[in-house]
Amino acid sequence: MFFLRDIRTIGVVGSGQMGLGIAQVASQAEYMVLLFDISPESLERARVNIEKNLLKGVKLGKISSEAVELVLSRIKWTLDFSELAATDFVIESATENLELKVELFRRLDQETASDVILTTNTSSQSVTYLAGMTRRPGLVAGMHFFNPVHIMKLVEIIDGLETTSETLQIITSIAKRMGKETVIIKDMPGFATSRISAMLGNEAFYMLMDGLGTPEDIDKALKIGLNLPMGPLELGDLVGLDTRLKVLENMQQNLGERFRPCPLMRKYVEAGRYGKKVGKGVYDYPDK
Repeated sequence: MFFLRDIRTIGVVGSGQMGLGIAQVASQAEYMVLLFDISPESLERARVNIEKNLLKGVKLGKISSEAVELVLSRIKWTLDFSELAATDFVIESATENLELKVELFRRLDQETASDVILTTNTSSQSVTYLAGMTRRPGLVAGMHFFNPVHIMKLVEIIDGLETTSETLQIITSIAKRMGKETVIIKDMPGFATSRISAMLGNEAFYMLMDGLGTPEDIDKALKIGLNLPMGPLELGDLVGLDTRLKVLENMQQNLGERFRPCPLMRKYVEAGRYGKKVGKGVYDYPDK
């Protein structure tokens, strides 16, 4: 098994909103990063968005202008899955689709060295199940980041049934090097944060469907009244309503009817209103 000092290159699978953020914070922590995606357009968007994040950090005085090119230089962008064989640690950050994640973990198990830790950024899928698709279940765990990754401080480390304590210790150390606070949570649907966040967002959709108020007023009431950093409808747009729907469906299946998705949320997803990433969700984002 790799010792912490041996982990120099981190592989990130998926260059969407979460994947690009994970690649950014890993590079800022002075790891070399290999960012894989099947879409060249997605990789280019990731590069542009990482650069935007960094330049904003320069304006705010959080990083130096010299650091921008240095951070970008540590990230290699690839369409070739086999290049992940050269990585020392992997964070999978594909969409919340169990079949896709199973396929990815089977391929990662074949491509990477047998002592490489494989983690998933899933917000709801079973880490234990994914670990069972590999020949190294003790080296598989969850590493649940929050959006936007370069700002949000928490990482939920998900302890699968066979995850070893050594694996958890290494993941904790890597997360802390990235500047994150960590908690270790047992592998249950929704973990700790998604279970509450998804339920709050779902109830906000029921309020909207019932005509309780406008999206703006519902978000304002909950944001100010409950001292939340962001309204639940606004947060749903940021997370992605398609992702939120899949999380709720998974929790409904495993935890019961109290997680049944609001019909209005489903209609938004059916209409392609996935949220900020596509320019329209509960709110419209004309600049996207």
